[in-house]
Amino acid sequence: MESYVSHRERLWLYIFVGLVVFYLVAPTLIVIPVSFSSTTSLSFPPPGWSTRWYHEFFGQPKWIGSVWVSLRVATCTMIITTIIGTAASYALHQSSFRFANTIKVTLVSPLAVPSILIAVGIFFVYAATGGMLNTLTGVVLGHTVVAMPFVILTMMAGFSSYDMSQEMVARSLGASRFKAFTSVTLPQIKFSVATAMLLSFLVSFDELIISMMVASGPVSTLSRVTFATLRDDVDPTLAAVSTLMLLITSVPPLLLHIYVARTKRKER
Repeated sequence: MESYVSHRERLWLYIFVGLVVFYLVAPTLIVIPVSFSSTTSLSFPPPGWSTRWYHEFFGQPKWIGSVWVSLRVATCTMIITTIIGTAASYALHQSSFRFANTIKVTLVSPLAVPSILIAVGIFFVYAATGGMLNTLTGVVLGHTVVAMPFVILTMMAGFSSYDMSQEMVARSLGASRFKAFTSVTLPQIKFSVATAMLLSFLVSFDELIISMMVASGPVSTLSRVTFATLRDDVDPTLAAVSTLMLLITSVPPLLLHIYVARTKRKER
């Protein structure tokens, strides 16, 4: 007979988990009040409050230009990885090919390889072929390498929870494989696709190492410009940039989670 553990008896566990979460999150949240500091140095707590550093951010071409570069790169990476990753995951899930598992491991292997090694390898490939360094295309392809595993793993999980017999029924009624996939399978794994798109976008938007190796000048991403500024000139503008990046990388996943939870609740 199972014994019921009340919330009061688990209170110590709630407190412990809350302290751990606070310990992990608090250092990140400190940048928010620092970004509204009235001083020219990074200090906490701020001696005064001001939005001057946000005006500095939106008023400097290097910051605005890098934001647009990061958004363009992340959007292109998201589109490429989602299409290729979804197709590859579908093929691997459906295939009885003997080396399917080997191919899957190869596709997700960038997760186990240090980013600096991937960046150095991409740099030498670009240098040998010529014409890819310091280009938007080169940055997108580099980010695709590190973002693809997240799409593969997400979509493989989505396909594993989907009943493929539904697609087979559509094909038996005359629909082509592509038509059956887009009209039957895709709508039912839409949340996995949305998650994969979001993950690939965020991975690309936040990628630094590859951007440092293959991008500079007009194709510098926001993370690269932030790192260069941190090295050369520290001021609260960096806190404002960090706050904006924190919002970009945390708010969309939260909104997606809320939307998925509400949708599943309505479907029940």
